[in-house]
Amino acid sequence: MKLNNKTIISLILTNGALLFSSCEKFVDLGAPPTQVITGDAFASDASANSVIRGLYSTVLNINLSGTTTFFTGIAADDLQYNATDAGITEFASNNILNTNNNVANLWYNCYQLIKNTNNAISGLDASNSLTPTIKDQLIGEAKFFRAYAYFYLVNLYGDVPLQLRNDLYAFEDASLPRAGKQQVYDQIVSDLKDAESKMQTNYDATASPRGRANKAAASALLARVYLYQKDYQNAELYATKVLQSSDYGMPAPDKNFQNTSSEVILQLGNLTGVTTFGANYITAATAVPGYTLPDAVYNSFESSSTTDLRKMNWTSLKTISGKNYYAITKYKVASGTGAEYHIILRLAEQYLIRAEARSRLNNLRGARADIDAVRSRAGLTGINNGSNQTQLLTAIETERLHEFFGEYGHRWLDLKRTERANEVLSPVKSNWQPTDVLFPIPQAQILINTKLTQNPGYEN
Repeated sequence: MKLNNKTIISLILTNGALLFSSCEKFVDLGAPPTQVITGDAFASDASANSVIRGLYSTVLNINLSGTTTFFTGIAADDLQYNATDAGITEFASNNILNTNNNVANLWYNCYQLIKNTNNAISGLDASNSLTPTIKDQLIGEAKFFRAYAYFYLVNLYGDVPLQLRNDLYAFEDASLPRAGKQQVYDQIVSDLKDAESKMQTNYDATASPRGRANKAAASALLARVYLYQKDYQNAELYATKVLQSSDYGMPAPDKNFQNTSSEVILQLGNLTGVTTFGANYITAATAVPGYTLPDAVYNSFESSSTTDLRKMNWTSLKTISGKNYYAITKYKVASGTGAEYHIILRLAEQYLIRAEARSRLNNLRGARADIDAVRSRAGLTGINNGSNQTQLLTAIETERLHEFFGEYGHRWLDLKRTERANEVLSPVKSNWQPTDVLFPIPQAQILINTKLTQNPGYEN
């Protein structure tokens, strides 16, 4: 698969110094555009740390938060797109062309991140001059992001090329076939377990608040991965590792998305404190937001004497030209400066992962307790003590919708992994086909790499 012919390590370093409040100047390798002197990059703790900080820059620069949120949200039923860009409206109709640039960019960007992580891991492994604990932490962070990128690739595209080679030209030979989904998941688990074993419990105090991956971040993503694989015992185990920590809590919804929130497990810091979400969900009073909450989702919140605090604090009614729109106001700042970062892992997910795992394992009391932890923060009463497994699983799906709408494709991926996509989406998507649960492999990649095959439904 062919990506941009740019220097790998220099891409990792680009613009990274802007992202963290006390970040030293990134190392200048002084190498020609097609060469990388990895020994220089990984010769000292400071320079190696700069390389890994650059991975966070990569994630922000490729807007992985936005692309894994907006397109999946529109493809599901938790985001309404209000503009007319043809490449985006294809997601709304689930009539995505295999030449769609958004699909292609998401693919390319995930593999660019993987390319950077592979070379970082290679350089770190080869270095004999780093402090062992620092070397372990940095390898753990790189493997965390490789796993994170593959998690979205395998869930959005199905079987995908598994690129673990660490030489400069591994991505340029366009010869890798698609690896089976289970093989990709096995690699994700392997990377995250190694990351968890190597990373520190404490956060890097020199970076943005909770802005560097730690042991809990690896545990949290492992819990999600195990849930997706229906390994409920391990899903419960790893979610519990995070939930039993006193470092995390569940603040009130109006404080939840501030960068000081105790619910944050991992967030991506930036210089302005303004996120992709705020910039796309919030507009001037008379302007229609590009993305809003569909009426059906807004109306699905419980109607009782107690209003769901998530509905109250995370949505806002806007009436423009006589039409109602439900703005998403989880993030409050759209421009200028603020105190919000891209939160990619937070504690509520761990409660709902464990609730689902416990339900599947017939620990119904434990499942109810975890659901109630999320509902209590939302100002709601607890789940009926007599709820059976089916009722609890339905309640968990609803809580996940109300908790994670407009965030990182949770709704789309939930409907896919629970095999509920056809039932839920076919009534609301006029062109829905069962094959729509996967995005198309970019046709340009298939033309370059003859070992790639197209997903069903996208052959023409």
